[in-house]
Amino acid sequence: MRAGHGGNAYSKVPTVTPDNGPAADLHGVPRDLFVPVHSDAADDADEPDVVAAVLEQLDPGPGHNVFVAGAGTGYNAALIAAVVGEHGHVTTLDGDPDTVDAARAHLAAAGVTNVDVVLADPARGHPADARYDRVIATVGVHDIPTAWLHQLAPGGRLLVPLRLRGATTRRIAFERESDGWHGVNSEPAAVMPGRGIGADGPQRIHLTDDHTIGLQVHRDQTVDAAALTGVFDTGRHERWTGVLFPGEALFAWIDLWLACTLDNALMRMDVALPAAHRGIVAPSFNWGSMATVRGADLAYLTTRPASFAPDGIKLYEAGVVGHGPTGEALADETADQIQHWNTHCRNRTVTFTMPTVLPATDPAAGRFVLPRKHNPVVVTWT
Repeated sequence: MRAGHGGNAYSKVPTVTPDNGPAADLHGVPRDLFVPVHSDAADDADEPDVVAAVLEQLDPGPGHNVFVAGAGTGYNAALIAAVVGEHGHVTTLDGDPDTVDAARAHLAAAGVTNVDVVLADPARGHPADARYDRVIATVGVHDIPTAWLHQLAPGGRLLVPLRLRGATTRRIAFERESDGWHGVNSEPAAVMPGRGIGADGPQRIHLTDDHTIGLQVHRDQTVDAAALTGVFDTGRHERWTGVLFPGEALFAWIDLWLACTLDNALMRMDVALPAAHRGIVAPSFNWGSMATVRGADLAYLTTRPASFAPDGIKLYEAGVVGHGPTGEALADETADQIQHWNTHCRNRTVTFTMPTVLPATDPAAGRFVLPRKHNPVVVTWT
């Protein structure tokens, strides 16, 4: 089954629970030994339901040899170690000495003996223990390191939070086929960016003097901070699309379409509560909204409650708010793309590939080639 969305546009997204499959081992690993309840580290560790979903995507099995890029607290490695068992092995790399020391201590305290924690840049992989049945990155990357692909065993799987364009990231499981690498499943992902040679952190640009609204700008985006000074003082244009959806899961597919089609891909616009309460902006979520910028103009996505679907699910309508001298035009262009997605792509399947031979980008056919230095990615609505 390829990564994508299809069928009933209002269908619920299945909930992954740690009751069966690889995630069943969650309760066998004492999380408090890795993430003390009142520790700051708790903010950086994946919650159990997220970890369960990641394990389902990775699909490790008994006896597997697994490489984990990014040690974190050691919790992820410990969970995978529980799945692969005494005949399997986990190698996790991290470039931060303190992180490595802490992960080693946590694993030792938990009595985990089939994990090696190595101080090194994860982007280079670890050929000494290759080949791996599974490779998983716990941090986000923009360009998949070739070393990870080369160090996978035949029939292996790579699971990586891949920043596709702008702020749009999906955790994609890739497997090798005769014509390249194909995504077999994908989910939206919000993870910390990688460090070292794969570093991909955003730059923050403040849009208000009190720093309550700001943009996270990635290296494949263009923003003139000076041109956006006072952008919220230039009037406001709302454009509602008539496009209805049940929640964040479907919004992620709108984000992906806009990431591929907008000249300046979507970026995260963080909004602190005081700014939302003052009515400066109407964000989609409690953290803020996704936005795009062109010169002195800004447009961001918003929502409002709509009707109910036939099965009783509450629906929301997608809208766009524009600010700036020609913010109305930018908002309208963004809204037009949302409506195009709804009409032509909503019920189509999305595939992610890294083919041996790259095709040409063809927006009319729903195909977009995302350039990379090492491993370009093709996103296709089929």
